[in-house]
Amino acid sequence: MPGHGKPGVVLVGLDDAGKPIGLTVSDELLVRLADMRSDGNIVPIPTMSVEKRQVGGNELAVVTVEPSDAPPVRYKGRIYIRVGSRRDLASRQDERILNERRLHNEQPFDLKSVRNATPDELGLRFFSEVYLPGCVAPEELAKNNRTVHEQLLATKMIAEEDVEYPTVTGLLVLGRRPRHFFPCAYVQFLRLGGTKLSDPIQDAEEYDGPVDKLYERVMDKLRAFRMVAVEIISGGERRTESISLIALEQLVANAIMHRTYEGTNAPIRITWFNDRVEIRSPGGPFGTVTVERFGKPGMADYRNPNLAAAMKNLGIVQRFGVGIGLATAALAEGGFPPLTWDVDSHSVCATVWMRQ
Repeated sequence: MPGHGKPGVVLVGLDDAGKPIGLTVSDELLVRLADMRSDGNIVPIPTMSVEKRQVGGNELAVVTVEPSDAPPVRYKGRIYIRVGSRRDLASRQDERILNERRLHNEQPFDLKSVRNATPDELGLRFFSEVYLPGCVAPEELAKNNRTVHEQLLATKMIAEEDVEYPTVTGLLVLGRRPRHFFPCAYVQFLRLGGTKLSDPIQDAEEYDGPVDKLYERVMDKLRAFRMVAVEIISGGERRTESISLIALEQLVANAIMHRTYEGTNAPIRITWFNDRVEIRSPGGPFGTVTVERFGKPGMADYRNPNLAAAMKNLGIVQRFGVGIGLATAALAEGGFPPLTWDVDSHSVCATVWMRQ
């Protein structure tokens, strides 16, 4: 709340009097502290560093957290502030002040207002019955006396500088017809009867709608094409998938979350061949992730941070920054060929190979 713009520092290994307690700072501890950044509990994701320091022959873990340029920050759906030497929940006035500060910072594209739309384009029943319970702590929601307009503003579904207009995130998450405002906001599916793009088309569909329905419709299609071999064995049966459903779920969610929605009419393209599935999304690596560093452990950045937070609130993703890792692990555990990538500055293509 002071707004001094200085980082906060957490010292692990001192008692309340500031004396070292003889803690051994292991690599495991440093990793656990660093993982707090992207475990999905803190939204938006903080900028922070974790390092080991020596003070008077004693080890300390030092966590430096930079101030957020997009306040307010929520932890498990709650906003905390400092009141003197203790923490407390933010009041409505505190939250309003924090919201106003964000207006002075450059906003990502997914927070920009869409001036050819109105809040009437948003599904308010879905917002109240499904979305809000997923992003606001139950006890906070129970005592909440905000109007729907104030709730939309607090969850960034309408723009603070233009409160009569929805944000990009609002239309993608709650919109009745997102594709009307973003022609690229759809998924094109093709099933080809071979291993080349020139092979005959056996099925073709286009899917659009708000992100939760878009994701489910696409996954229903992929589940329908997945084959499962059943082998009768002693005492039961053994089921073997032709392709990893877990890997497909993670990569489709990643494509919807990380694609660019600005300056393009290109959809996400999912092409099902006889030996593989390709998932291609517009927009290359973003921010700290480069073509060379793409897919490496711990490398994640967010072109659409507010859309990412909304998808977590809807349960489409469970944690931030782990989708590729979960897909890779599922393929390895299931005995599938490894994931392959085709990455350039304009698009990202993930290829999931079928069981040989």
